[in-house]
Amino acid sequence: MIVQVLRVALAFVGIIVGAGFASGQEVMQYFVGFGINGLWGVVLSAVVMTVMAMIILQLGSYFQAAEHGEVFDRVSHPIFSRVLDLGVIVTLFSTGFVMFAGAGANLNQQWGLPTWVGALLMVALVLASGLLDVNKVTNVIGAITPFIIFFLTVASLYVIFFTDHVSFADLDVSAQAVGSPLPHWAVAAVNYVGFNLMVAVSMAIVIGGAMFHPRLAGYGGLLGGLLYSFLLVISAVTLFLAVQTVGDDDMPMLTLVGDIHPWLGQVMAVVVFGMIFNTALGMFYALAKRISAWWGGRFFLIYSITVLVGFVLSFLGFKNLVGYVYPVLGYIGLLLIAVMLVAWFRARGRINDESARRVRIEQLWRRGREVEIIEEVKASNLDVTDVRQAMED
Repeated sequence: MIVQVLRVALAFVGIIVGAGFASGQEVMQYFVGFGINGLWGVVLSAVVMTVMAMIILQLGSYFQAAEHGEVFDRVSHPIFSRVLDLGVIVTLFSTGFVMFAGAGANLNQQWGLPTWVGALLMVALVLASGLLDVNKVTNVIGAITPFIIFFLTVASLYVIFFTDHVSFADLDVSAQAVGSPLPHWAVAAVNYVGFNLMVAVSMAIVIGGAMFHPRLAGYGGLLGGLLYSFLLVISAVTLFLAVQTVGDDDMPMLTLVGDIHPWLGQVMAVVVFGMIFNTALGMFYALAKRISAWWGGRFFLIYSITVLVGFVLSFLGFKNLVGYVYPVLGYIGLLLIAVMLVAWFRARGRINDESARRVRIEQLWRRGREVEIIEEVKASNLDVTDVRQAMED
């Protein structure tokens, strides 16, 4: 049970912590650019994200969803469902090609390689990984996450304890000079959660749908939200304290780690590249799952086409994409937050009952008591075929 929860939590963090976050560029534009007030925005974002991570993964498990449209259709009005569906599809594709741009910027800053080299390498890795099933994709995404947790913690400790600091007033002025594409820190905080949920919701539903027990999926989401909140807090504090040094960099967190020791900078560049890969894989995998559900299969063909088109669009530039694409998607994410919150509160009683029922079904399955299983399934929101497939998996 603990292994399942941890695997899901790390995978959830891995989906969100892509180029923008791991590099520090997202946090710089959404929070640090507002100065000290931006830190209050971090707290607000952390709380909302933790709650929403639990809700989304639990709903995915409850409906045993293979793609996000199955959940949207069941929990919202058809109009809202269509708006969210299209919004998520645009988000998946947009974020996917932003990741390719981030891969190019990462290798360019660290080793001076042309941006197309990093982007092309990322395309090759993402295409190869599209041949894996969802459980293997989840494991791949989760495996890289502990490394970024370690490096962000190291960078934070270094900046806090081993660098010279000016006054908070001077830092506040320098941070506000960086600026933000959002009008107010509170708007930025909610917009940031909205955007990240638009990024995460599709793959998170797929991951949750692969878990038979909604309660465990919810615990995984809760832990994933807490881990992400920890990373967000230490990243924002670190970049605020170092804003006079790294405020203008495309990859500010990479610069900080490189300042500790050149070899750590080399390793951090690889880790950031890995986190970019995580998000790119999650985005294009979930996107192809959704589109192939419309067209009756052809998953890998659709997957390959969207990846290659995304590679072409990635040459618009990483920093510009983060500054202009992300906020627009974040506003659409506000609708997602509202719909999923209302759906979960309405269904929480049924979800709790179903969680207990599925525990009984699994116990009966292990004992081979099929007659009793059929009786339990009659009261379930799943049919016999769904249960049989889940038990065999």
